[in-house]
Amino acid sequence: MQSSHSDTIVALATPQGIGAIGVIRLSGEKAISICESVFATKNLKKKNLENKASHTIHFGVIHDKEVIIDEVLVSLFKGPHSYTGENTVEISCHGSKFIQQQLIQLFIKLGARMANQGEFTLRAFLNGKLDLSQAEAVADLISSNSASSHQVAMQQMRGGFSDKIKLLRQNLIDFASLIELELDFSEEDVEFADRTDLKNLVNSIQRIVQRLIDSFEVGNVIKNGIPVAIVGKPNAGKSTLLNVLLEEDRAIVSEIPGTTRDVIEDELNIDGVLFRIIDTAGIRETSDVIESIGVGKTYEQIKLSAIAIYLVDVLKLSATELKKTVDELKPHLNKSQLVLVANKIDKESIDYIKQSFSEFPEMLYISAKERIGIDELKKHLVKLFDNQTVNITETIVTNVRHVEALRHTNDALLKVLEGLNSNVSGDFLAMDIRQALHYLGTITGEISSDDLLTNIFSRFCIGK
Repeated sequence: MQSSHSDTIVALATPQGIGAIGVIRLSGEKAISICESVFATKNLKKKNLENKASHTIHFGVIHDKEVIIDEVLVSLFKGPHSYTGENTVEISCHGSKFIQQQLIQLFIKLGARMANQGEFTLRAFLNGKLDLSQAEAVADLISSNSASSHQVAMQQMRGGFSDKIKLLRQNLIDFASLIELELDFSEEDVEFADRTDLKNLVNSIQRIVQRLIDSFEVGNVIKNGIPVAIVGKPNAGKSTLLNVLLEEDRAIVSEIPGTTRDVIEDELNIDGVLFRIIDTAGIRETSDVIESIGVGKTYEQIKLSAIAIYLVDVLKLSATELKKTVDELKPHLNKSQLVLVANKIDKESIDYIKQSFSEFPEMLYISAKERIGIDELKKHLVKLFDNQTVNITETIVTNVRHVEALRHTNDALLKVLEGLNSNVSGDFLAMDIRQALHYLGTITGEISSDDLLTNIFSRFCIGK
């Protein structure tokens, strides 16, 4: 992805739409001079910006000849001490779409061009302000919609993940240089790199890489939400529970069995943790073709979910039937945790219900219709998340590109270990070490291509 450092880019940095204020961002060699040429006092007396200190804010108006477009605040950031590493100006104007467009068109007329998607962050990367994994964390931070996803994105943007990758890579480089040195003296049959030390190092790095790969399962649910499937027999109250959890009528509620025939999904934030709540078709044998497809999708969702809530209608399902049902569900659970929830406790004595299901001590008791026990269910979901996940202060991988690079790194490291165990020559060891270094380098951007950069930064919004 090519980017000229001689041109100046402009874009709206705040969301499209009408609001109290909007922020327009200029970055590039001429950012300050372009803004200065149309920045003035209220009586159109020119205000100097070029000689002002960096990281200062100035009040004035932006005008096009004799026409005042808006009163603004201009924030000044002189390169290299800016987000992009270049001269950067941020103009806080009123939130009118008309005003914002007038200002942007004026700056373009004066020599700026519209920024591409993610181009401000791309320039930050190209100017050494961020490495590639930190730049990607910026996009994750913008899209974070829970406390946990925000915390992980902040940690990665501040370089926690990058620092670990760079340390692993440097350790490998140190040994690779000794291997490469051996190749220069191949005719003299000398060995500069101790093979036992190299094996210990590769084993250590491989364990760390594998731990990072394993963390992706946790990182993915933190980033995208923990999938929770609500399952049970028809009329157990699944759709009612979904509506109560989401506090809106998201699913149709009916006493007619088989009303829900497809998967209904929505997001729920509980105490800073994002859950994806999924209502499914009731599990039963049926001759209805459409309902059968729905039941099949229910079993698919159980396998894909981290948590499966099995909702029990206490008026219709006995403890014996529930035990049989749980046994039938186990092959479909995969890695998901099963949570048994007794529903409709408002219809019967709670003591009698608990006595009936006494062999299920972990069962939760609710009435979805009367909203009884819902808070306890929510707390239990958060507790399951806390028990399942590692401490978020640890390094967690949330990016698919990163985990693929780590898997390739792991494969290369395993080949190095195989080579060491087989006493292969240094040139073969060097080749596999170079592969591991290559894939680690693609994570932080020490090794990158135009296609890779285009693919990454095209996912950003314009103005970031």
